[in-house]
Amino acid sequence: MDSRLSARALAMQLGGWRTREPAYEALADGIRVLCLDGRIAPRTALPAERELAIALHVSRTTIATAYRSLRDSGHIESVRGSGSVTLPGARSGGAAALGAREGDLDLQQACPPAWPGLGGVVSDVMASATSLLGRHGYDIVGSAGLRRAIADRYTRSGVPTTPDEVMVTPGAQSGIHLLASLLVSRGDRAVIETPTYPHAAEALRRAGARLVPVPVSAESGWDIDRATQAFARTLPTVAYLMPDFQNPTGSSMDAGEREAIIGAAARSGTVLLIDETTADLDIDRGPLLPPFGAAERGVELVRIGSLGKTAWGGLRVGWIRADASLIRRLAALRSAHDLGTPELEQAIAQRLVESLDLILPQRSDLLRAGRDTAVAALAKRLPTWDVPRPGGGVALWIGLDAPLSTSLVLDARAAGLLLSAGPLFGVDGGHDARLRLPYTVPPADLERAVAILADSWERVRDGAPADLVGRLESVV
Repeated sequence: MDSRLSARALAMQLGGWRTREPAYEALADGIRVLCLDGRIAPRTALPAERELAIALHVSRTTIATAYRSLRDSGHIESVRGSGSVTLPGARSGGAAALGAREGDLDLQQACPPAWPGLGGVVSDVMASATSLLGRHGYDIVGSAGLRRAIADRYTRSGVPTTPDEVMVTPGAQSGIHLLASLLVSRGDRAVIETPTYPHAAEALRRAGARLVPVPVSAESGWDIDRATQAFARTLPTVAYLMPDFQNPTGSSMDAGEREAIIGAAARSGTVLLIDETTADLDIDRGPLLPPFGAAERGVELVRIGSLGKTAWGGLRVGWIRADASLIRRLAALRSAHDLGTPELEQAIAQRLVESLDLILPQRSDLLRAGRDTAVAALAKRLPTWDVPRPGGGVALWIGLDAPLSTSLVLDARAAGLLLSAGPLFGVDGGHDARLRLPYTVPPADLERAVAILADSWERVRDGAPADLVGRLESVV
């Protein structure tokens, strides 16, 4: 058993769990989704029935019946005298089985398919791989050729960079973990957007950070007043931000928002961790601003990038762009995390970075087709939903008519559509009335996804408690 979840922590993660009757099944569904998207890890001990009943203000019978439902669906096991523990997987069958089935449409990951030219690049690199095999294969900082290619691209974009200011990592997530390990001590504050990329929040929490959420929305962007107050009040050690095509909202900071964030960070002495993994995924945003903080010298700014969204998620190559002294500190720490990025992948990545001017327009065409298909299909099948039209990025951050995201995800899963519920992206829960719909799959798949959502929404709405149904009807 790896960990124990307190009743208070589980209640916070469940948020507005009571979205249908009977209450025990709504509670069981809420816990299933937490297991499904990884917010509750396998082999985690759940709270005792009496503790959870007090925390959720329900009867102990409701908790006991919910736990029995979870046992029946294979999500937990209970041992007399030891309590209930979540399981690594679920038995096949049933509406909430964890594993994807053949034919399911999986939109939990917002990653486009591989760039069509990737196979040719891989073949060319493999044909000349003999020279790589004579090396030891351990590369803490990254190959000179790839670091030079990344540095040259930054320099051309308006961020003068030398190869010693670049570290290559096994994907952006590895870079985030490494930076958090170096820069954050237990109890430090870390500003982070909400909603946000959930694995970044996890990395900061594991490093001991106390997260300070700053709201961002698909409709109005960043709450700059809240952000500047958060920097001034908490004096955060770091701030993790996605200024361009933020995941999941798709929003991009305008010039005023960028200036305000940089000024607040400079005054508080905060290191800005800028996630640029989606920054190149422009569809039709319009006139481009210079890279975030390109001309600033009064704030420490670290950039995180990868090829996961632009070339292929299966190519685990990312990078950190920072001051050379910080790169040296990261290199000294890195062996505790990993021993470097594989050389073969780096050789492929170098060719891709040098070809990004060719790759990105093709990516833009693919994402435009997906976005426009999804927006049109949603307008036709679910006209009361609030559907944004972002200028780039990988997903729609949809506003639902009521806080039924968890129930909707579970129902759609039973029909063959796998999505992530809105609360997954919240720092302190919430976002129960939001749904992320990636548009990275072919248009035909998106039309199928929307058809499933429309049918699922009708069932979920019909099963919702009376007060939520009333809210729905007032909108319709």
